[in-house]
Amino acid sequence: MPGGLVALLDDVSVIARTAASSVDDITVAASRAGSKTAGVVIDDAAVTPSYVTGLDPSRELPIIGKITVGSLKNKFLILLPGALLLSWFLPQAIIFILMMGGAYLSYEGAEKVMEKLGGKKHGKTLEDEIVDPVKFEEQRVSGAIRTDLILSAEIMAITLSEVADESFIVRAGVLAIVGLAVTLFVYGAVAVIVKLDDIGYHMVEKNSAFAKSIGRFLLKSVPLLLVALSFIGTIAMLWVGGGIIVHGTHELGFDLLYDIAHGAEYAVKSATGALSGLLGWVTYAAISAIIGLVLGAILAVVIHKFMPEDREAH
Repeated sequence: MPGGLVALLDDVSVIARTAASSVDDITVAASRAGSKTAGVVIDDAAVTPSYVTGLDPSRELPIIGKITVGSLKNKFLILLPGALLLSWFLPQAIIFILMMGGAYLSYEGAEKVMEKLGGKKHGKTLEDEIVDPVKFEEQRVSGAIRTDLILSAEIMAITLSEVADESFIVRAGVLAIVGLAVTLFVYGAVAVIVKLDDIGYHMVEKNSAFAKSIGRFLLKSVPLLLVALSFIGTIAMLWVGGGIIVHGTHELGFDLLYDIAHGAEYAVKSATGALSGLLGWVTYAAISAIIGLVLGAILAVVIHKFMPEDREAH
């Protein structure tokens, strides 16, 4: 009996050491993968405030809460198990799923550009009279969660590619950590951004002259910030969407778009000095955005030609 107990304790010790090692591996891999997703995280944070801009301030945080819950469902109920299953059984399909997401983002971004340039608006917008605020809010939340699904899929795919050679436990742990951390960071930041004006009003009412000046600064700058974020969000959709298409076509053996984007990037890097890295990246991002705009515009024209005009707003 003592021998059996000692053996059991030894087995438990081995399991504990293995688990501790796995946790350490997960932490290191999550840190590595998280740094690779930084660009998409910024895009996500820039896109989301547009879904609550102009709505009743009392509904801003509840709407963000709904989007956050939807984002967690996207990641943990759909994307995480889907990514693990695909990495097991059909890893070749991941690139096609990513490209579908890239096409969708390109379409969303291009449609917004076309509308800003005077094109016909599709679906209800904030410039229209909102007859049913509850239904309109549901549409905004639904649109935000759809966009989050695409951006989250890109984040999870990037993460998975970083840990593709790790064990199942490490892959699952890293995907879970990155998914949760990204969601909390993005929607926490969005909640702060959309409530900056309320913070400004609160500070203006303080007795301190310094607090009043900060409050007035926030009240003046928040509208400009939201406009800037709306612009950045549109560019981000095109940049990320086009970048996915560039990378995906390259993976499938069609190198034209990849060669154009990276050729221009390397040319700029070679012609510039200390800022070569930054300017090269900007060049690649700009060309990716142009590719996304062209593809998205084509998709928008085709879709609106064959889809009914009363489709829901996104």
